[in-house]
Amino acid sequence: MFKTKLSGFRATREFYISKVVDRHIGAIAALIFISLLSSWSGTPAVRAISNSWEGFLWGVADPVISSKCLVGIVAIGLLSAIFVRGALIVGCFVLAAILGIVIHLFQVNLPGTEIALAISTIVLSIMLIMPNQANFIVVALAGVSVGLFQGYTHGQSISEIGIIPLITYIISMVLTQFAVTISVREIGDAMGIGEINRILPWKISIAGLSLCAIAIVFLSNSIV
Repeated sequence: MFKTKLSGFRATREFYISKVVDRHIGAIAALIFISLLSSWSGTPAVRAISNSWEGFLWGVADPVISSKCLVGIVAIGLLSAIFVRGALIVGCFVLAAILGIVIHLFQVNLPGTEIALAISTIVLSIMLIMPNQANFIVVALAGVSVGLFQGYTHGQSISEIGIIPLITYIISMVLTQFAVTISVREIGDAMGIGEINRILPWKISIAGLSLCAIAIVFLSNSIV
């Protein structure tokens, strides 16, 4: 009797988790779809931000409409769910993105930015596919790499910007990155990504393969 109730409870829990994960994955998939559409339709490569409102809007939009950046954010969010202190990985990623913008503003040249960003994203995606749990330090370093090159890429896309609009841009960009990454982290928690017996292992593998495939496309486009 007790075992029957316990098995029923587990089945109900797994069904509920599956529904929650499906909704979250649908939302993230919609963001990626919007990002890809924006990339294909084209956005200004370099934008002159003249006021704080424009800085706020572009800061919110850039991490989402840039598909190469959004894929990295999703990968970091999922991997951060593996660790109890995974929020530190998210924090390192966000701080590295700010540093990347600052580096560009000081006109320090980082060659091969898009190639390095694509490779870092591929590394993160492969960690999702691997059966063994990823190492915290390796994930953190990969997250820092992705954040640094994402920030540098965002810095390349803005010009003729004043101090106040720049601060507004950075704050809104950080909030967007943090919000999306934490949302994806919740998906990872619901999928049991940090557990030995993962609840939905096949969905984790599919997510990792999809992100890896998209990042490989970005890498090939950057090399050509």
